[in-house]
Amino acid sequence: LDYGPDGTSYGASILIEKAMDPRQDVILALKMNGEELPRDHGYPVRLVAPGVVGARNVKWVGSLTLSEEESHSHWQRRDYKGFNPSIDWHNVDFDNKYAVSIQNQPVTSMVCDPLDGGSVQIVDNKIHLKGYAFSGAGAKIIRVDITLDGGETWHTAELEQDDSSLNRCWAWSLWQCDVPLPEGSASGDEVKVTCCAIDSNYNRQPEKVKNIWNLRGCLSNSWHSINVKLK
Repeated sequence: LDYGPDGTSYGASILIEKAMDPRQDVILALKMNGEELPRDHGYPVRLVAPGVVGARNVKWVGSLTLSEEESHSHWQRRDYKGFNPSIDWHNVDFDNKYAVSIQNQPVTSMVCDPLDGGSVQIVDNKIHLKGYAFSGAGAKIIRVDITLDGGETWHTAELEQDDSSLNRCWAWSLWQCDVPLPEGSASGDEVKVTCCAIDSNYNRQPEKVKNIWNLRGCLSNSWHSINVKLK
C-alpha cells in the first residue's frame, strides 16, 4: 500500500523455502506487543521474515503473490544487490545473472559504548566496551573479538544472548568486554578500538572494506573501529 511518485507500489520477494518452513518463523504481523500495529511499522499488515534483510520485510502489505520468479519491482530487481569492487555506475548491469538480490545479511558487529571520538575511563588498566553483533539467516553469533592494537592481540567479549539454537537466532547479540590497555597507555592517550564477530558457520568479518566495497554500499561488514580518549 506504499506508492512512489511514479505511482508504482513497493514490492519485494523472499524465497518460498523461507516462507513455508515453520522453523523460519515468517509471519504476517497485525499487532506489535499486543497492540494494533503502528502505521510507521506497517499498519495494517507487515511481513516479518526473521534473518532476512529489512528491504524484504515489507510494510503496508496490500497483496501476496506466489510466483516462479522474484518480484519485478525496482527494489527487488534493480536495487539491494552486491557487485564486485570494480563495478560502478558507468558499467553496472543489474540484470547480470551473478547480481543476485540480497536476502541474508553477512555477519557484522559494532562498538556502541563509548562513542567514536568520546572518552572512556581507565579502571585497573582496562577499559569497558559495549556493542552488538548480528548475522543473517538465523546464524548465531558465537564470538566477538576486540583489539586495541590493530589486530596484533585479541580479547574475547562476554555475550548476552537468548537460548536460541545455532541456526535459529533472529536477534542481535549484545556484548561487553573489559579490555586490558596496551603497555604504556596513560590518561589523555587516544586508542583505536576494533571489534570483529564470528557466527555459527564460522563466517568472520573481513578486515578491510576495500575488497568488499560495492556501489550501493550494501553488505559492508568489515571490522568496526572507533577512536577514543583515555581518562
